[in-house]
Amino acid sequence: MSDEEFSLVMADQKPSEDSLEAIEALTNKLKKQHEQLLQDQKELATCRDDLQDRAKKFKERTKKLSQDLKEDEDSHKEEIRKEKAKVALLKEEEIDLMKHIEEVEAALQEEEAKYEHMKQQTDVFSAVPEKNMVFKGLTGVEGDSQFEMKPHIIYPMEGGTALITFEEEKVARNIVDMKEHCVNLGGECFITVGARPVQLLTPSLVEIQSEVSPRCILISNLPRMDTEPLLNKLEIHFSKTKNGGGEVEDREFLPDSGTVVITFLKSDFARGLAETEFHDVALLPRGKGHRVRVTPFLNGTVTKFKTKMRVCPRTVLLTGIPAVMERETLQDLLEIHFQKSGNSGGEIEAFLYNPQGHKTSALFTGVSEKKQEE
Repeated sequence: MSDEEFSLVMADQKPSEDSLEAIEALTNKLKKQHEQLLQDQKELATCRDDLQDRAKKFKERTKKLSQDLKEDEDSHKEEIRKEKAKVALLKEEEIDLMKHIEEVEAALQEEEAKYEHMKQQTDVFSAVPEKNMVFKGLTGVEGDSQFEMKPHIIYPMEGGTALITFEEEKVARNIVDMKEHCVNLGGECFITVGARPVQLLTPSLVEIQSEVSPRCILISNLPRMDTEPLLNKLEIHFSKTKNGGGEVEDREFLPDSGTVVITFLKSDFARGLAETEFHDVALLPRGKGHRVRVTPFLNGTVTKFKTKMRVCPRTVLLTGIPAVMERETLQDLLEIHFQKSGNSGGEIEAFLYNPQGHKTSALFTGVSEKKQEE
């Protein structure tokens, strides 16, 4: 039998019921499996969507967290910057404060030094020698005291000039206003002299600061005796260590006050001697002791000095006087001429003539703004 005949025989045969049932069962089984697969696919799709959604949310959250972290970092950096700025400001304030403290301490030390200096000055002024004085100043408002100054001004005179001081100011003004004067020297001899005001540079304000000398003492309450023996005995006494003294550099007698200034070579002795104040010194004959008073010596320093040009109201300067005769004769003739009222003159208080080729100086003393005398 050939293969074609076998195939036909098989085709004519009917399928068995078992085979259809098996196929149907298999089909159902495959359907169930397909449905299960679809269900699984659906669940997987749902799970996938859920995971994608979660991934998206996670990304958004990560992005937000990153942004928040960056903002926190920026904020932290800003806080650090602000804190550093505060620290720098505090350091500057600390430096300024320390500087201010140093300035205050320096000012305090300066004030303390001034206080000690003023205290020392007060102690010194309470220990100065007593001397009777007459007040000739001007009284004014409280806290404003003015004292009278008497300047001694040396006025150098040129040759061929003369100074005339009249008793009245108006006479001096008349002589100055005329400028030139023809003076009769006798017979037909005449000379022409000029007249002009005398201007003097005088002090208008003098301020003196006194300081205690560390090496000098002022000795008062001295007996009347020759100056040189007095200075020698004082130097001998205050040169001895047992008397609280030391090597003396200089000694000076002040005639206006009758006191003696002793200057030591070192500044180790003046203060101790001044604090003891009274000392018995062998000044009298036969070595008899005399009690003297020792006080600090004040050095005066001019701290402020102002000057002002003043015109002598009663003094006139005559110029261009030729040397035609003896000095005394010519001076007498000039004085006679300017005493006569017919020559616009008047009573003369003082007259000083300096011939040509000579040098001399006049001494002026002034007591006020309105008055200046020869």
